[in-house]
Amino acid sequence: MPLLQFSENRPHSAEFKNNFDSALICRIFATTIKRQMVSYLQIDDLTKSFGDLILFEQVTFGIVQGQKCGLIAPNGAGKTTLLSIIAGREDYDSGSVVFRKDLHVGYLEQMPRFTEGQTVLQACLGKDIDNAEKELRARQMLSILEINDFTQKVETLSGGQIKRVAVVSLLISDPELIILDEPTNHLDLETTEWLENYLDHSNITILMVTHDRYFLDRVCDTIFEIDQRHLYQYRGNYQYYLEKRQERLDAQSVAVDRAKNLMRKELDWMRRQPQARGSKAKYRIDAFYDLEKKAKAKAEDGSVSLNVKASYIGSKIFEAKHVTKSFGDKCITNDFNYQFARYEKLGITGHNGTGKSTFIRMLLGLEKTDSGGFDVGSTVRFGYYSQDGLQFDEQMQVLDVVRDIAETVDIGDGTRLSVASFLNYFLFPPEKQRSFVYKLSGGERRRLYLCTVLMRNPNFLVLDEPTNDLDIMTLNVLEDYLASFRGCVIVISHDRFFMDKVVDHLMIFHGGGNIQDFPGNYSQYRFWKEMRDEEEKKILPTEKNQSLQQTPRRQEERRPRMTFSQRREYEALNEEIPRLEAEKKAIEESMSNSTLAGDELLKQSHRFAQLLEEIEIKSNRWLELGEIEE
Repeated sequence: MPLLQFSENRPHSAEFKNNFDSALICRIFATTIKRQMVSYLQIDDLTKSFGDLILFEQVTFGIVQGQKCGLIAPNGAGKTTLLSIIAGREDYDSGSVVFRKDLHVGYLEQMPRFTEGQTVLQACLGKDIDNAEKELRARQMLSILEINDFTQKVETLSGGQIKRVAVVSLLISDPELIILDEPTNHLDLETTEWLENYLDHSNITILMVTHDRYFLDRVCDTIFEIDQRHLYQYRGNYQYYLEKRQERLDAQSVAVDRAKNLMRKELDWMRRQPQARGSKAKYRIDAFYDLEKKAKAKAEDGSVSLNVKASYIGSKIFEAKHVTKSFGDKCITNDFNYQFARYEKLGITGHNGTGKSTFIRMLLGLEKTDSGGFDVGSTVRFGYYSQDGLQFDEQMQVLDVVRDIAETVDIGDGTRLSVASFLNYFLFPPEKQRSFVYKLSGGERRRLYLCTVLMRNPNFLVLDEPTNDLDIMTLNVLEDYLASFRGCVIVISHDRFFMDKVVDHLMIFHGGGNIQDFPGNYSQYRFWKEMRDEEEKKILPTEKNQSLQQTPRRQEERRPRMTFSQRREYEALNEEIPRLEAEKKAIEESMSNSTLAGDELLKQSHRFAQLLEEIEIKSNRWLELGEIEE
């Protein structure tokens, strides 16, 4: 394995490549050798099970100083359990967990908890409440993360605020090794990017579980994967892991094929002399059964099939008319107007507490507006995946949870599946289907909840933080499903990778009723925002003030640059729309001709209706692209 490996996706990789000199190479080499010599954590032959369920067995790996490790596994494979064992919160069956003597270890739980009655500052400082230096650092870091009331009681904080306080508490304690369980859950995008940048540029040694693939790619230099109870190690970032994992699966598939071919010969040998089996070489019989296990092995990649049919949706979706909503002095929307298009895929982002969830609850009729409202089309069938999740009966079996909704599921093309077969699509094998809900992991519950939403065949999916607790394998397939979903989508998410894959434009909630509509995905928005900020910095203060006085909204209205693919799409629409208009005009003229036969008139009428809808969709897209600068 090479000592030095560069990733195109790491922000500083270009700088490394362009500024190589012998001194830098020596420094990196010396640091690498030093890291290899200082072991922080060593785990050997670790096994953990719950009754008959073995999560992982004989897991062995080590972490050295400065290493930044990500742990990836399907839901229910024991990621959180492994972190909890390492942190000393949970016992294990066998093996050993050994830290370097006097190592300072910090642990960020997935759902941090503080003592009721504590202030924000007390929660951050803990036993170091009288340490003036740490208090100053805590105040500075909390301010950066937009928590300014240091006397606020922790029980009054939102989930995102609790997570930010926990992050500050962890970092100011100066740990040498930090264990992070889903650190980006409940954090808004700017806080996630701040934490990503902080960890990437720090010398802290890290072991973390996260579904945020950009976070993994930009922070981690090592990926551990738990697959089929065993652990595999990859010396590189997330992109490197994807490449090498596929190579491993391909090699495993070849090995299985070879075992199957050999097994056919051995099976023939076993069958030829059944009466003489006792005299056969015992080692060959034992080898046959070992070979049989290998031949039946499957390289399971955690795929979830989501080929669920969406019901028909008409051209009218919904229109927001003068929607106004406030909670006391806090304005959520102010005279908001918007017309939602057919097949639109909208991403909603913004700081925690700016009203994103309130907005979609008003759309769904679960929250009243102060004035104005939403005019929803008659064919719209919402499928709502809420942030809080569905409250299942803990004593119910997984199979019965789904059967309470329907006995069969329509997956399109006239095909109907039993709920048992449908659950198999969602990685719930028969033994899991008979399992009780209380035995499911957090991610498995989320997957079951997603199953109950999609099986109702909605044509408008409203997803509030769907990525929390879902494993990366499930997210990959969910993204592919949403990209080809023949319906409408609104998604609230802090997962940048997910937003880039799924949505075609954004609404950014800035707070105070200020909602920005941006025609592009999250990465395009970030690029546009960075370019705008850079241009603003170039303006001298006096010039900037004069510019703002003359055109107060000029900076807000600066448009993003058109990407190569958008330019090609725009040019294609320039040619396609006139062609469709010409066809529509020709049909209008032919329909006005009374000599058309009845069948032909019906056919022309049907095509005319199709053209009207197609022209409307393409014209709206042409207008959106036209708002982007060349």
